[in-house]
Amino acid sequence: MPIKIPSALPAYDVLTREGVMVLDDDQAALQDIRPLRIGLLNLMPKKIQTETQFARLIGATPLQIELSLIRMSEHKTKNTASEHMASFYRPFQDVRAEKFDGLIITGAPIEHLAFEDVTYWDELREVMDWTQTHVHSTFGVCWGGMAMTNHFHGVDKHMLDAKAFGCFRHQNLAPSSPYLRGFSDDCVTPVSRWTEMRQSEIDTASGLKTLLGSDEVGPCLVEDSAHRALYIFNHFEYDRDTLKQEYDRDIQENSAISLPKNYYPDNDPRRMPLNRWRSHAHLLYGNWINEIYQSAPFEMSRIGT
Repeated sequence: MPIKIPSALPAYDVLTREGVMVLDDDQAALQDIRPLRIGLLNLMPKKIQTETQFARLIGATPLQIELSLIRMSEHKTKNTASEHMASFYRPFQDVRAEKFDGLIITGAPIEHLAFEDVTYWDELREVMDWTQTHVHSTFGVCWGGMAMTNHFHGVDKHMLDAKAFGCFRHQNLAPSSPYLRGFSDDCVTPVSRWTEMRQSEIDTASGLKTLLGSDEVGPCLVEDSAHRALYIFNHFEYDRDTLKQEYDRDIQENSAISLPKNYYPDNDPRRMPLNRWRSHAHLLYGNWINEIYQSAPFEMSRIGT
C-alpha cells in the first residue's frame, strides 16, 4: 500500500521514480480504509531532502500512510522557500487539536545550544507533552530524540571533543524487540553529531531500554515504553551521499572536519560511497509502522486516552 502525499510535493516525483507507491488525495479517497496518520515535525534546515528521506521509509510498508508536515509555529526557516512552507506545512498550533497514529520529530543543527537556549524550546516542550494525549507513538530522531530523553527523563546531552562522523557498526542488544524484527546481530548506521547521550545515564533513567548501541559512539536506539516512544540518535534515514554533502560543505567553508569514518571506499573522498544501511532502515521504520498498526485504536478519538 502507498503513502499519501500531495502530488505537488517534491518527494512525490522522487519516490515515484524510485518505485515507491504514492497516492494523491483523489486517489486515496477511492480506497475504503483508514490510513495511518503520521506527522513529521521537521526541524532540519534542508526540509525537502528530509521530507523525502522519511517519506521513502514510511511509504514502503503494506499500509496506507497519510503524511502531515508540521513546523514550529513561530520559527522561520532560512533554507527552504517560503512558498514551499506555506503550501505543505502547518504550524503546530494549527494541528494541536488533531490526533495522530505516529509522529516523527527530526534532528536540528543546534547541538551546541543548551536545550533551554533554543528559541522554540518552550513550544517543543508543549509538543512533547501533547504527544502523550494526541499521538499513539512518537519517534525522536538525533537531536529530537535527545530532546525527548531530556524532557521526559532529565538525561542531558554532552559535547564531544570531536564530531562523531561516519558509518559505525552497532550491536543488536535486544533481538526479541518487535522494533528489531529481521535485524542482523549488528548493522551499519550513519552518524553525524557533536553531542552524545551516555549509556550510563540512560541505564539509570527509569523505563529506558537501549536496543542498538556501539562501543565507539554509544547508544543509538532507545525504547521508552512508558511514553510510547523510540529515540534514535543516528541517521538510518540518510541517503548514500548525505554525509558526503556535509563533508563537502565543511571543506568548502574551511570548517574543521575529519574524513567520515568507514564511509568512502578505501577512504577516498573522490569515490562515491555505498549505502550499507538501507535494508535496516526499512526494517526499523517498517517495524515501527507495523507496531502502530497492531496497537493503535481504530477510532482516532481514542488515541491517547
